[in-house]
Amino acid sequence: MGFLGRRAAGRRNAPAIPKGRRVYAIGDIHGCTDLLSDLLHKIEQDNAGRSPARTQLVFLGDLIDRGPDSARLLRAMHGHVSAKNCHVIRGNHEATLSDALAGDHDAMDLWLQHGGTATLHSFGVPDSLIDPDDSGRMIAIAREAIALPIRQWLARLPLSVRMGDYFFVHAGIRPGTPLRRQCPADLLWIRQPFLASDADHGAVIVHGHSIHEDGVEFCKNRIGVDTGAYRTGRLSALALEGVRRWVINT
Repeated sequence: MGFLGRRAAGRRNAPAIPKGRRVYAIGDIHGCTDLLSDLLHKIEQDNAGRSPARTQLVFLGDLIDRGPDSARLLRAMHGHVSAKNCHVIRGNHEATLSDALAGDHDAMDLWLQHGGTATLHSFGVPDSLIDPDDSGRMIAIAREAIALPIRQWLARLPLSVRMGDYFFVHAGIRPGTPLRRQCPADLLWIRQPFLASDADHGAVIVHGHSIHEDGVEFCKNRIGVDTGAYRTGRLSALALEGVRRWVINT
C-alpha cells in the first residue's frame, strides 16, 4: 500500500509522488455524506481534465460521528473500498468505536461524549434507547445496530499509508521517532508537539484531526487537510501528482 523511499535530510528535490500516480487525500468527513458526494464529483471532474494517471483516493480517517449520516457513509465505504485505488486510514473516532464494540466501557463513554450519539441515530437507534450512564447496555445496542462486516472492517483499517515522499496518517507523528517506529496512539491522537514542530520527519506528513478552518494548511514538513466539515461546511482534498500540489474544496 505504499512506496517506500526514504527522503534524506537536506534533500534539495521537492517532495514527490511516484511517477504516473495522482493522489487525492480527503480530510475528516464526520458523517457529512452530502459534502463528500459534492467533493467526489469535483475530484472526478478535476481528474478527467488532466492527463491519464493511476488515480488513488486516501481518506484520512474520522469518517464517522458528529455529522448526520455516518451509517450511510460506512455502508457505502465498506461496499466500495476493496478497489485498489482507495485507501481508508483509521481515525481516532473509528478506533474508539472499535474499542467500544470490543467491550471497552471507557471507550464507549468517550465515544458517546464525542459524537457517537449522532452515529447511533444514523443507524436507527432512537434517542429513547441511548443512556450514556450505562456503557454495557450501549455496547450491546451498538453491536446490534452496526452490522458485523462493517465492525470487522473498521477494526482492520490501517494506521498509515506511504507513497513516495508523503506519509498519510490521521493525526500526525511523534517528532524525532522514525516513521516505522511510531506509536499507534500518536498516529491517532497527537497534536502537540507535532503541530509546532519544524523538524524533517523523513517524509511530508499529510494528516487530518486538527481543524484549520481557513483551508488546507501547508507547512514545510506537514499538510493539514481537516477543514472542519461538520461545522464549516467545507470538506477538502489535497491533490498530489509528481511535485505538484493543489486543493479541491466543497
